Amino acid sequence: MVKIMEHEFPYEVMYLKTHEWIRIQDNIAIVGITDFAQHQLGDIVYVELPEIGTTFDKGKNVAEIESVKAVSELIMPLSGKIIEVNTDLADNPEWVNSSPYETGWMVKIEILNKSEINELLSMEAYKEIVEAEKK
Repeated sequence: MVKIMEHEFPYEVMYLKTHEWIRIQDNIAIVGITDFAQHQLGDIVYVELPEIGTTFDKGKNVAEIESVKAVSELIMPLSGKIIEVNTDLADNPEWVNSSPYETGWMVKIEILNKSEINELLSMEAYKEIVEAEKK
């Protein structure tokens, strides 16, 4: 993991320009928002997660994240079927702030189109986006 400008950037995950991260293992992926995104939102107070079994296309809104500052969306990084949601976030939405890459994950998906993985960003590419946005 690299820490730059007070934000964490794990090497082992891929990223989206819209500030989601995705950890892929075989045909399953875990998805959440990045450390940069949770800093921008402020204190998370509520996360509305999708139904298990629902299928979403890449780029679609899959969850709603409410903070003291704003309401944001979790964008689907790859086309997939929701196979698990982090139900612990109902009672502990602050985990998205304190541990966005571990306990603050939001959904697990079964990947439906592995070719879309090639469109995800590396840590280095995502870091450049964050640096540009902070200017």
